[in-house]
Amino acid sequence: MFTPEMMESVKKVEATRAARMATEPRRMTAEEKDALLKEYHPDYRDAGFAEIKIGPNKGQKAPLELSKLLHSNSRLLNEKVDLNKIDYDVDVLVIGGGGAGSSAAIEAHEAGANVMIVTKLRIGDANTMMAEGGIQAADKENDSPVQHYLDAFGGGHFAARPELLRRLVMEAPDAIRWLNELGVMFDKEPDGRMVTTHGGGTSRKRMHACKDYSGAEIMRTLRDEVINRKIPVVEFTSAVELIKDDKGQVAGAVLLNMETDDYMVARAKTVIIATGGAGRLHYQNFPTSNHYGATADGLILGYRAGAPLLYQDTIQYHPTGVAYPSQIFGALVTEKVRSLGAMLVNKDGEAYAHPLETRDVSASAIIRECAKGKGVETPLGSGVWLDTPMIEILGGPGTIEKRIPAMLRMYLNYGIDMRKVPILVYPTLHYQNGGLEIGGEGYTKAIPNLLVAGEAVGGIHGRNRLMGNSLLDIIVFGRNAGKAAARRAKEVELGEMNIDHIYAYAEELKAAGLDTEEVSPLLLPKYARHER
Repeated sequence: MFTPEMMESVKKVEATRAARMATEPRRMTAEEKDALLKEYHPDYRDAGFAEIKIGPNKGQKAPLELSKLLHSNSRLLNEKVDLNKIDYDVDVLVIGGGGAGSSAAIEAHEAGANVMIVTKLRIGDANTMMAEGGIQAADKENDSPVQHYLDAFGGGHFAARPELLRRLVMEAPDAIRWLNELGVMFDKEPDGRMVTTHGGGTSRKRMHACKDYSGAEIMRTLRDEVINRKIPVVEFTSAVELIKDDKGQVAGAVLLNMETDDYMVARAKTVIIATGGAGRLHYQNFPTSNHYGATADGLILGYRAGAPLLYQDTIQYHPTGVAYPSQIFGALVTEKVRSLGAMLVNKDGEAYAHPLETRDVSASAIIRECAKGKGVETPLGSGVWLDTPMIEILGGPGTIEKRIPAMLRMYLNYGIDMRKVPILVYPTLHYQNGGLEIGGEGYTKAIPNLLVAGEAVGGIHGRNRLMGNSLLDIIVFGRNAGKAAARRAKEVELGEMNIDHIYAYAEELKAAGLDTEEVSPLLLPKYARHER
């Protein structure tokens, strides 16, 4: 189960447990948080970033791995694609089959639009499916959207776009109602009242959950609704470039069949980018909790077509990814584990930070402990303890099995019973805080009729996201994008289609001295080892 050295450390954790339960660590001051972030958070490591040389965000910085993709050529640059041969012709094209894309398609269909989803894996293969802890909404007596706004605005370092965050919190209660009516099986009291808990950075218990299957349950429900409505879903097919018309409007996308390598043309009056995150780029060599297809494709498509990015230099590293055992390295350990009572503890049994600080602060504190030699050595580095037996002590025997059964089973598969022993964690690459810039209705700033929803959006959460606000934003902004796209599609008249922007982009690259044979979007991560 654990090495002898780990077991020695476990004994220290057990020996200090009673004292720690009597005195919870205080929350850090704003000054302490700022100092900690600047010294230890990966977003402050200059070596992890490069200057963007071309495009709307020229002169700004982005992670090295994203910059490389932004400085790459289109896959279509030397391909012959006949844009007059239309394979699909729709009102609304949704790129991405996760929670945001599915929500958008459902609402566009409800509004009477001819809508289609295209997704490079299967519908539901998305970060939505991987989310565990819950979804926020201020829908109880002691809470309000105003309080939700203040928590999220502060947690995001006061950088969120007010019009986006206001929409997020004001429409949250209706999002919960909509999901509940679709059939999402939220945790409820015997009288039907929804169970809510705290998350990091929240001042009220507003986290609605489905045990620790929250994202999977929401995605299951949305996927079933898409299928029941007979909305066309083209799977294992990637959008590799947006198409514009001679008026500058988005007019569809060029698609790549991932199985046959054939290109196809989808014409659309409106397009919604809902391609999700970037965890599989493994910024700064961090592990990731993200699904296999999270390679920032939507950011590349939008940027090359002329849509600006916002906060592309800020990434969320979830503080508690699996540090041991190696077989599940980087997998998500939901924040709900801490909201139920587990403390973060170093190798000497010391609780060095409040368990429900915001994610960036908690992650930085873990990195600090390990950097100072206070971490527990593992085969892949180091980690700190998450003292999970505290949950059973505080909530009573059976609490873990009742509230976080998936987590319990994941560890039991490797001989670790988190009810009896603590678990080892370290930050894992989790969320793309930045993305394409949109206005309140979901439209990009520069390209008519192009909308963005979900994790591919920048600005909703500022520079750090609170737990439960991502499952919320895919619903709120997904639904709104679907409604807005359906409305706009009734007015749109498309002109002659072209992909002239990819050639203009290639010329910009050459002018900037970036003569490269690299192509993007990446589509799938590259894990193959080419050994001599």
